Amino acid sequence: MGRLYLVPTPIGNLEDITLRAIRTLKECDLILAEDTRKTGILLKHLNISNKLQAHHQFNEHKSFSGIIDKLKSGINIAMVTDAGTPGISDPGFLLTRECIKENIPIECLPGATALIPALVLSGLPSEKFVFEGFLPHKKGRKTRLESLKNNSLTMIFYESPHRLLKTLEQFNETFGSERQISVSREISKLHEETIRGTITEIISHFNDQTIKGEFVIVVNAF
Repeated sequence: MGRLYLVPTPIGNLEDITLRAIRTLKECDLILAEDTRKTGILLKHLNISNKLQAHHQFNEHKSFSGIIDKLKSGINIAMVTDAGTPGISDPGFLLTRECIKENIPIECLPGATALIPALVLSGLPSEKFVFEGFLPHKKGRKTRLESLKNNSLTMIFYESPHRLLKTLEQFNETFGSERQISVSREISKLHEETIRGTITEIISHFNDQTIKGEFVIVVNAF
């Protein structure tokens, strides 16, 4: 029986990868990648030439049965995504669940993810929190926000640059203009920054500039 390794990859700085992750990627027989081109750049940087296979949200429902067969035959497989930890707003859940059903050993290596640095940098209470990931784009979005209105936990959201202002405006309507939030951009990259303040202040800040990068929004509890 082979083993599935869930391997976090850097979310920005290529130095944000562990020695164990590098060793695992070198030793595995196959590496599943969300985007083989992006992972190929990382592997070249690490001088790793293992065989790559695409495994992403558009093919994972069809491809995981073949991957399970490979694992059962004794092949050790590492899974990576474009950045961060597999399964956290990225492919990984379906394959992990199927491995559990088939009693295939799994190891998840600790490593890079954007939500924890953003939470710590926010200065908001971090003892208890809820990770919401990306909100629904359309259907169920307003209902989901309303359900979080009186949440007693710090809330963490992921957001893309073209939806950031829309999301902040919806937060303003739902949570109130004086709710304290923190917005982190491009964590671990060259232009990393964190902006803190009320929702009104954060909207004003981003209204005056071109919005680029990937964002993590941390919202104070009710």
